[in-house]
Amino acid sequence: MKKKIMTLVFAAALTLSLTACDTQASRVSYNLSQEADNFNNIRQITVINCLQGDVLFQMTGKISITADTADNQLEIIVEDEAGNYKKHFIGLSDNVTYVVEDITSSNVNNYKYTLNFNPKMWLPYDVETID
Repeated sequence: MKKKIMTLVFAAALTLSLTACDTQASRVSYNLSQEADNFNNIRQITVINCLQGDVLFQMTGKISITADTADNQLEIIVEDEAGNYKKHFIGLSDNVTYVVEDITSSNVNNYKYTLNFNPKMWLPYDVETID
């Protein structure tokens, strides 16, 4: 009986220790999300019409983003220079997607990356750049 109890205690301890394991990537992901949601990082959001290949909307700043799947929209809170907050909503559809880039976290990660869009992957469409 004592062996069964010890086996159960050992199995429970092993299960708890394995579920408590945390990878470095998940810790970094959590920390970056917290920094961005506390308006410490600069983010850039780009909303793209996948049918036309057009950039519909782009916003850069201290942004907190929540994806509201019930209403199929993004809820965006922005902090301006004066420390005031504004809330924006972006409606999403089957043909509209978005990308969020954290453009101030270079001091968190030692590796540099780039993000490139190729509109011809969606449609053979010429993209015009408007300055």
